[in-house]
Amino acid sequence: MKEENRKTVSRLGLLVAVFGVVLLGLWAFSEGDLAAEEALKGADDKVLATVGDHTVTRREVEEKIASGLRELEQKRYEMLQQGLDLIVREKMVELAAAEMGMLPEALVEQEVQAKIAPVTDGQVDEFYEARKSQIQQPKTEVAGQIRDYLEQQQGVEAYATFVDGLRGKYKVETFLDPLRVEVASTGPAKGPEDAPVTIVEFSDFECPYCSRVVPTLDKVSDTYGDKVRIVFRQFPLSSIHANAQKAAEASLCANEQGKFWEMHDSMFASQRALGVEALKNKATELDMEPDRFNDCLDSSRYAEQVAGDLEAGQAAGVSGTPALFVNGRFLNGAQPYESVAQVIDDELRRAGL
Repeated sequence: MKEENRKTVSRLGLLVAVFGVVLLGLWAFSEGDLAAEEALKGADDKVLATVGDHTVTRREVEEKIASGLRELEQKRYEMLQQGLDLIVREKMVELAAAEMGMLPEALVEQEVQAKIAPVTDGQVDEFYEARKSQIQQPKTEVAGQIRDYLEQQQGVEAYATFVDGLRGKYKVETFLDPLRVEVASTGPAKGPEDAPVTIVEFSDFECPYCSRVVPTLDKVSDTYGDKVRIVFRQFPLSSIHANAQKAAEASLCANEQGKFWEMHDSMFASQRALGVEALKNKATELDMEPDRFNDCLDSSRYAEQVAGDLEAGQAAGVSGTPALFVNGRFLNGAQPYESVAQVIDDELRRAGL
């Protein structure tokens, strides 16, 4: 293949993944990566270096490279998931082939390869037209590659359909524990402390995306009741939301008077009215003691607590809002109810509930 054609393939992203083969090389760890990870294991106060009278501990190193370590852990977990799925698929195919007195390769040929239809010129044209701004080469030069890719995609889909059908026949249980981040469940909360599922939410009262997750979590509370505890932690994005910091403080001032969730709902319902005076008006409307609330807000009594939440969120890998941790499992952005419920159901299943 000529170099220019190789560049075209790269632009198209034609990653060959026929018959469920997982390209683990995309996320491959080198032995050096794993060795470096092992070298960092040990007590937090273990001294890794000295500079004059100053000692450098493992904790200092981990804090310095926290984001890189999280990415490394995420990549390793994704590799484990991919490898596990590959082996499970292979085992199911082997079982099915043995029952039919066939070799696995022959069964795949029969159930997958035989169902791959020839790619038509029209399909090639449609693919090219949809991506020609990325390809930037005449169709005649890449038509063969496009045709091969479309055939390969048929194979991938046919294999997935075949294997998914086997899952209903063979009992498959996987025990790879989800990747979890340790996040303290401190802050205003609803739901029992001993609930089997705890959702820690980092949010910004001025963030429009955060308002979208409010009905999702309300539905979670209504659906799961005492099985779920929801904890709210502050993550004001003050660089883009001018009123977010004082709104965060106001919610905690309201919490003093047992009105956190009422203030929470009021602020998210009217995100354009989050100036200090508007916040004080909301407190009055919610039947709080106005002088007590106003003194709390004006004195910035909870500014330090808000800063602590922000720091905790950043340490957990939060860079934007909303961010949810379901028993430590990270869900980024305004997730729909179905996505959150899927994780909750899995956690309840793991707990035998």
